[in-house]
Amino acid sequence: MTYSDFTIKKLKEQFGITEQRKDLNLNQQKLEASELLKDALKTAEDYISVRSEKARSELIVTPILIDLLKKNKAFFTIYSGDQLNVDKERGLVGECDFILAKNLNTIEISIPIITMVEAKKHDMDLGIPQCAAQMIGARLHNEKEGKKIEPIYGCVTTGDEWKFMKLEGNTIYSDKKKYGLLNLPELLGAFQTIIDYYKEHLN
Repeated sequence: MTYSDFTIKKLKEQFGITEQRKDLNLNQQKLEASELLKDALKTAEDYISVRSEKARSELIVTPILIDLLKKNKAFFTIYSGDQLNVDKERGLVGECDFILAKNLNTIEISIPIITMVEAKKHDMDLGIPQCAAQMIGARLHNEKEGKKIEPIYGCVTTGDEWKFMKLEGNTIYSDKKKYGLLNLPELLGAFQTIIDYYKEHLN
């Protein structure tokens, strides 16, 4: 069993979590995209004919994350397709589409703060259990490293739409609001609100 095998029911049974839809209040600011990001997304719009996961990853998701990386002076680092193997017995193993972790200049994943899942078949709901499992894995990873970090955030994306999640205590919160490329400053602002929180709370 790996992260992608989980359902919400299995997460509830195995980890005793509850789930709740809630306004995560991430729309506190707007952040203008760089010209490089605007150009990259325009290219993606003009030339992607098959909206595969790989194409979304390379031409939409990655440029957005790199733009945020530059705006935050490499406070975090990006892991793409890396394994987050935390507890094989409980199924907290497997590949993660993206992990944003505090940048400690290490090769191995240091302190994961945001896990990201690319939704299969453009269906956001299919990615929610996998993302929730990865958030649990990220929290356990941090605890094993002696870092108790609360909350852990997650995000599920189709490339065009983005839904944020938060693991706090035993509850997985899914944001009632979806963000999208049609309002890019709002999407970037939601990410920045999360990053600002960790800047304040992580030494």
